[in-house]
Amino acid sequence: MTQTSNRFFDELGKLMTDAAGAAQGAQKEMETFMRAQGEKMLAGMDLVRRDEFEAVKAMAAKAREDSEALAAKLAVLENELQRLKGV
Repeated sequence: MTQTSNRFFDELGKLMTDAAGAAQGAQKEMETFMRAQGEKMLAGMDLVRRDEFEAVKAMAAKAREDSEALAAKLAVLENELQRLKGV
């Protein structure tokens, strides 16, 4: 009787181990599938990479600074012109 129950538990243990291995395989397959679907979805969108965004952001900040500097120079020149016309 003890030999039969040990064999039963051995077989049950093997079955559980196989089931756990199959579950892990299914999990990895699902993760791979979901990752591929996510990448496919992102590839279909018109998204900008982070480095491209940062480069354009820096260009916009420089353009804003240049514009403010030119506006200040223009204000000085207009004041000078008004002063010269008044003389």
